[in-house]
Amino acid sequence: MDTILPAELVEAARKVIDQNRAIGRRVAVAESCTGGLVAAALTEIPGSSDVFEVGFVTYSNDAKLGMLKISSDVLDTFGAVSIAVAWSMAQAALKQSGADIAVAITGVAGPGGGSLKKPVGTVVFGRAEKGGDPSDVHADRKDFGDLGRGGIRLQAALCALELLLPDASTP
Repeated sequence: MDTILPAELVEAARKVIDQNRAIGRRVAVAESCTGGLVAAALTEIPGSSDVFEVGFVTYSNDAKLGMLKISSDVLDTFGAVSIAVAWSMAQAALKQSGADIAVAITGVAGPGGGSLKKPVGTVVFGRAEKGGDPSDVHADRKDFGDLGRGGIRLQAALCALELLLPDASTP
């Protein structure tokens, strides 16, 4: 296959497309620090339109507010890299699409932008499913460490793809 994406990312995306196609499930993503890398991996797979519904790249807080309608109170209180925002992003992506499941990614890819509480390599994921209880939060924070910008984005994309698998455990 002629691709510029890492082979492990393409293989993970292929697994997501194949397994979700088998159960007739559509997926959506809301990405911040990965900047569309998950959507790019999914659409690298021929026939991905059977499964992939939409990808929102909401890199800035303004985009999160405008495109996903994230509450400014949530953003101001918890910050963009938080479980509250990742969960809100996943819920919004699900609500604004025809998807059955949505995964959101927000984090600090570096090299700058980190803090003591949220150092470079901090990434938060959220997952929402159609028919799920919106008060039952499915989100988790991972600390990848400073793997470099590309390394952090790759690891975050791989985790997000894993969360789109039908048998994925709750983040």
